Amino acid sequence: MSASSRSLTSVRMQVEFAAEHGVPVASLLPGSGIEPRWLTRNDVQIEAEQELAVVANLCAELGDSAELGLAMGQRYHLSSYGVWGFALLSSGTFREAVALGQRYLDLTFAFNRVTLEEQSGQAALVIDDGDLPEGVRDYLLARDASAIMMIQQELFASRMPLSRLQLRLPARATAPFEAVFGLAPEFDQPVNRIGFAAGLLEQPLPQANPVTARLCEQQCQQLLAQRRRRVGMAARVRELLLARPGHFPTMEQLADEIGVTSRTLRRRLLAEDTRYRELLDEVRRLLAEQWLLGGGLRQEEISARLGFSEVSNFIHAFKRWTGQTPARYRREKAMNN
Repeated sequence: MSASSRSLTSVRMQVEFAAEHGVPVASLLPGSGIEPRWLTRNDVQIEAEQELAVVANLCAELGDSAELGLAMGQRYHLSSYGVWGFALLSSGTFREAVALGQRYLDLTFAFNRVTLEEQSGQAALVIDDGDLPEGVRDYLLARDASAIMMIQQELFASRMPLSRLQLRLPARATAPFEAVFGLAPEFDQPVNRIGFAAGLLEQPLPQANPVTARLCEQQCQQLLAQRRRRVGMAARVRELLLARPGHFPTMEQLADEIGVTSRTLRRRLLAEDTRYRELLDEVRRLLAEQWLLGGGLRQEEISARLGFSEVSNFIHAFKRWTGQTPARYRREKAMNN
């Protein structure tokens, strides 16, 4: 789950959705730390956990229903995401839009991580719902998957034909899913995968505009940096991790070095809306990008320096961070320099 802050837009949309189902706002906000008066403002930033509390209240009232999630996801239009949505809309091809969307996924309201897979003429968006807590899992998985379909539909001005839809959800009626995805899903699968012909990745987008795309991406970079700015204990942990690439300590070892218990360190990081694992991933990604662009290290060497037991684990992690394999990232950066 992202440690970045987010706008209240998604909470506001879900409050409206719940009201249509007879659930008052007073039932959705307890435990979230969100004041009702904030819902009319556009300058309030909240944390992902605060929206998650609202989602938990919604599911407690209406049930952890995938069908409700499908309906909610159809409300997330590109305009709902602000500059991130405009950046996707002005991308040159669907591949460029997917890559940009993954780079700045923390600017969205998603609770699932999304990666792109390609093999034998087929491509797939893989949705990782492993971090979702019970009680909201079905709703949020369906909501985010449905929102992906709404995004691509607005990018192409038509629904993209899918070749396969696999979901970890238990079997149920397929009609609500067919209405959103255009085909019946395969339930009880080990992964969530939205499959389509790989050739669609090269499809030009009708509203492509290179100048607008560059401007929007710059704004995305600035906004993400602002939201991720590290202070306090998080900044200290990040600096300590950067100081010893290849020999990353465990959280317990780092806590001992700082002079606190691991429980205290965990609590202080949570108070700053982050976790040790997220900071470690942030440092690993930064170092990986630097070493890949340096050109002197092979992937195997970078993987070992970052503490991965297998190169395949490094490649999987890098795709999760950037939406690209290390090889593609190095190649594209070299072409642009």
